[in-house]
Amino acid sequence: MQTRLQALIKSTPPEQRVDTMPWPTYPMIFRVSSAHEENGERVYAVSTTEFVGDDNGRVKALRLAEVRFDGGRPVPVEGTEREIPADLVLLAMGFVGPEKGKLLQGLGVEYDQRGNVARDADFMTNVPGVFVAGDMGRGQSLIVWAIAEGRAAAAGLDRHLTGRNVLPAPIAPTDRPLA
Repeated sequence: MQTRLQALIKSTPPEQRVDTMPWPTYPMIFRVSSAHEENGERVYAVSTTEFVGDDNGRVKALRLAEVRFDGGRPVPVEGTEREIPADLVLLAMGFVGPEKGKLLQGLGVEYDQRGNVARDADFMTNVPGVFVAGDMGRGQSLIVWAIAEGRAAAAGLDRHLTGRNVLPAPIAPTDRPLA
């Protein structure tokens, strides 16, 4: 029989909606789906510290440690390390913001309060001629938003380059879903 493990760095969510999640916001509560009922195990507040390999370079275990949050960042709790056998590891990380690597640092773009690349009404960053759309500026979202933002950013870029306003800009950078 296979064992499935879902290891999450966040703490176990509450079972009921709490005051910090008022309707109509999506309730981040503990849920059990059919996938979880198939002999799966979920562990919370842990961080993978190492993939342990066998002599052939195949994964054979995960080394985990419990974490506590200090200043909003996970910090391993000393003495809580353990190994969990594994022969397959799938990473489902979600979008955690734009990668603030050499490209963005080299450009010198500014970030908004959510950690996304800041942009003006034409989707241009604080760096003249550098435009941003989709997840980089909006945060994790649907592809339809990225498409609409790409079109609106193209209109802003065209206006920047030509001084004309001929392309449609279907949405503004600040637009949000209606629901």
